[in-house]
Amino acid sequence: MSASPVYLDAATAAPMHPVARQALLAALDDGWADPGKLYTQARRARQLLDAAREATALTLGVRADEVSFTPSGTTAAHGAVLGGLTGRRRVGSTLVHSAIEHSAVLHAAERHVGAGGTATVVPVDRSGRLDLTAWSTAVRAPGVALAALITASHEVGTVQPVAEAAAACADVGVPLYVDAAQSVGRVPVPAGWSVLTASAHKWGGPPGVGVLAVRKGVRWESPWPADERESGRTPGVVNLPAVVAAAASLRAAAADAAAEAARLAPLVDRVRERVAAEVPDVEVVGDPVLRLPHVVTFSCLYVDGEALLHALDRRGFAVSSGSSCTSSTLRPSHVLEAMGVLSHGNVRVSLHRETTEADVERFLTELPGIVAGLRAEAGVVGL
Repeated sequence: MSASPVYLDAATAAPMHPVARQALLAALDDGWADPGKLYTQARRARQLLDAAREATALTLGVRADEVSFTPSGTTAAHGAVLGGLTGRRRVGSTLVHSAIEHSAVLHAAERHVGAGGTATVVPVDRSGRLDLTAWSTAVRAPGVALAALITASHEVGTVQPVAEAAAACADVGVPLYVDAAQSVGRVPVPAGWSVLTASAHKWGGPPGVGVLAVRKGVRWESPWPADERESGRTPGVVNLPAVVAAAASLRAAAADAAAEAARLAPLVDRVRERVAAEVPDVEVVGDPVLRLPHVVTFSCLYVDGEALLHALDRRGFAVSSGSSCTSSTLRPSHVLEAMGVLSHGNVRVSLHRETTEADVERFLTELPGIVAGLRAEAGVVGL
């Protein structure tokens, strides 16, 4: 009989918040009409959409008309990058971004370069933190249209120096786009950004809702064909029940964020300490202090990453990986590669509001034996 499941992959998608579930069910009954029409049902839908936008803007500390909802965090990221570049094409065609951006941002950068633009990649140190000197030099170069920096690494949890990076951008009038998917609803987002994106299923909202916030005065132009919805920032009708649920759960998550961070950070500390002490030949990666309160990543030598994930799954643990051998490309994670750290046998553990101390303790108790068993199967013994 398999053990009861323990979900430890909130950085990919957090379990749905009870508030999101309640709001979603209510909005399915009340928010199915097109909010752009004039009849009674549509006016009710418009009220729900306006309230969701106001609540989201309040949490982000922006104006309601600066917030748009998109079909996903990926769509929001693509729009942020391509729209920021399109809006500033008269200034230049260079995008500056860190080496550890999310793949959504990197794919948008590839599209831009493929269309004749340029991209400057700024390195990070071994802890995964941005090289601020290199960043300042890069954004000061002529022809920089946009800079992009993730607020905190989605793979190793290292928090980036967003305020300092934003100040360097402000000095030369370059707008800064921040991918705040791992931060919103968990930790405060630093000021100074021009464009921000987030993704509802990271904070316990439903999947399929992204947030794109563009500050007033920022030269941003939609890269999509014209559409009058969502201030022209993203085409198509929004999934209104999901948007309502996303806004309600964001408000709830943000209200509990400080208490949750105080509860989860010591559990992450425990994982960092115990894994390093009890599993031979392991590297715990990411900044030990300047990091998100719910994410911890480590890599195990002499272990195949995919085999480790399957072995953990059989014992009831759902975790993620940035290791080589866990995707069809068989390439190491670009984040771990940029940091210059071990990528084989990589495990990312990310906690959430339903994670208990007992869950973490069980994971830590079983992990050393699972790793040792895989190494023995591979003929690696006597470590």
